[in-house]
Amino acid sequence: MDLTPMQEQTAAAVETLSYAQAGARALQREMEADARVLVIGEDVGRGGIFGQYAGLQGRFGANRVIDTPISEAAIMGAGVGMALAGMRPVVEMRVVDFALCGMDELVNQAAKNRYMFGGQGRVPMVARMPGGIWDASAAQHSQSLEAWFAHLPGVVVVCPSTPQDNYSLLRAAVQCDDPVVYIEHKTLWGQQAAVDESRVVPLGRAQRVREGDALTLVSWSRQLHVCQQACEALAAQGVAVDLIDLRTLWPWDRETVLESCARTRRLLVVHEAVQAAGFGAEIVATAAQETGCRIGRLGAPRIPVGYSPILEAQSRIDAARVVQAALHLAEASA
Repeated sequence: MDLTPMQEQTAAAVETLSYAQAGARALQREMEADARVLVIGEDVGRGGIFGQYAGLQGRFGANRVIDTPISEAAIMGAGVGMALAGMRPVVEMRVVDFALCGMDELVNQAAKNRYMFGGQGRVPMVARMPGGIWDASAAQHSQSLEAWFAHLPGVVVVCPSTPQDNYSLLRAAVQCDDPVVYIEHKTLWGQQAAVDESRVVPLGRAQRVREGDALTLVSWSRQLHVCQQACEALAAQGVAVDLIDLRTLWPWDRETVLESCARTRRLLVVHEAVQAAGFGAEIVATAAQETGCRIGRLGAPRIPVGYSPILEAQSRIDAARVVQAALHLAEASA
């Protein structure tokens, strides 16, 4: 189901921003609105390695945009402590691969505090962890680990795919009273599109990108753009796809996905992450159980991402593979 006007409002004022600029603008607006919002992490003072904090330290000062030593455990731990003390920190992990050094603080402190202390403590913290395959960056800088965090009770998981969503969803994440794992894709930072600052996008709501009755196709983050290419190729063959951008992995928008599956009777979930135990398995299992639709999923093989372009390509799901999988599912269901 698409968002209602009350849930997602659009005004006439629109500006073209990059994915990185949209994130910086979102933080600027939240920091202007709430003095408790601050940023902590490596290189944030100079704008971050992707430019996602550009201009913020000059505007708000070094006491609110705080550069730290190289210790992800210390950064994450400080963020948890700040949140418990009443602040609303945005914790920068540089890339999701580095966040593994701060996992204890996230998994055993941030995620569980509200439950273990009966709601006396809350951790309104956003952990930004750029994820996905980073061109020619090899196995330790190219992981897609969103399923790890979706499996973790107590956290919200967000994967924006467009500049508009990076603006609107980051603002929603900062306003959330629970810890949010916010995974921007490492290769989307330069993508430009119109951004409407008045548009409110709530956490947990998917977006129907295009409509069709032949097949439901669900994806998120960078892979959504690959699926859009596949949808164009499928449309040329007379296959109309209902394409859904999940946007938030947890909580995920079951209502929108299941409504579409009940109508099309076919579901294909595509993600950049390794297919084995990927979040696509949760979606297709739920859809099969609730609607009885025919299901398929497409993800990367269970191999480390290679450094050379030829090896790296083995971990990528391109539009041609999506088209092939979609046609196979549609023909088998006919």
